[in-house]
Amino acid sequence: MTQSDSSDPATAPKRECWVVTDGRAGIENQALGLAEAIARRLPLRLTVKRIVLKAPWRNLPRQVWGEPFSKLSSEGALLRPPYPDLWIACGRASVPFTMAVKDRNPSTFTVQLQNPRAPLAAFDLVVPPTHDGLAGANVFPIVGSPGRATLEKMQADAALLALSLAHLPSPRVGVLIGGPNKVYRFSKSRRAKIAMTLRELADNGAGLMITPSRRTEPETLRAIAEALEGRPHFLWDGAPLGGLDNPYFGILGLAEHVLVTADSVNMTTEAALTGKPVQMLALDTANAVGAEKFARFRKDLRKRRVARFFTDRLRRWSYEPLDETARAAEEVVRRLNAQRDAQ
Repeated sequence: MTQSDSSDPATAPKRECWVVTDGRAGIENQALGLAEAIARRLPLRLTVKRIVLKAPWRNLPRQVWGEPFSKLSSEGALLRPPYPDLWIACGRASVPFTMAVKDRNPSTFTVQLQNPRAPLAAFDLVVPPTHDGLAGANVFPIVGSPGRATLEKMQADAALLALSLAHLPSPRVGVLIGGPNKVYRFSKSRRAKIAMTLRELADNGAGLMITPSRRTEPETLRAIAEALEGRPHFLWDGAPLGGLDNPYFGILGLAEHVLVTADSVNMTTEAALTGKPVQMLALDTANAVGAEKFARFRKDLRKRRVARFFTDRLRRWSYEPLDETARAAEEVVRRLNAQRDAQ
């Protein structure tokens, strides 16, 4: 269970909010990030609910499930009443439960992140990425994805991390390395190109602060480490640093530039919150249809002067930090207040 209190007066009653996902970190962080942003605006009591589906239902489409709650395994949350005032869910596994809880308890305000691939009228609010092209009265598209990053968190972690990375020269470059997915792959030649790009930056005086993701392959890390041998850099190996279990936010806070591999919407969106130049490292395409969505995402970023592909050198420009999580949180609060006033 995770609880988060807002800074509203102690006399204000807290509304119950459930964050419902299948527990995958990238999915949960989106829903929890939005919930935390809402909790900074009105009093909430947050409870994380990680669901686990029984076999064979986890492998079957929701249209054949029937009543969904009996399909939950006791290994995860059973989603029993009383139901909360606010329900925020993300991921395909959560969709049937969001729809069903609205039928069971109409006063619960339901928010579904991403594209639910279900009738939009079944939700109070759907928050998809703009590149999915969804539209409707209860649809609030955002650029990229919501997350737990805040400028305040980045700055605080940067202060803790500064001494540990004081040996790195300027300009300091945060390098966010992802991994293969359904759309992009890291071929041997592509890994080598990324590694050589980083070596050239280091040779030209850049201080590289490199952090992998859960999807990063050992071969990619090995290629980068070998290319940077003998050159000043930091490559996070999973160990705590500067009092931080994970230096990711601190790296974004310290960075003057950010490089991010093109596979990750989440990391690119978090980098865009910094207001610092974001340059993407190109990858090999594995799925042309999926790549079109990523292209639309990058087009949205270019329109806002946030990000562009890395070509031959670090470039400087400025833009308004992109905080789509805060914008979505404001919309949820607005609609929640409207619902309360209508009751």
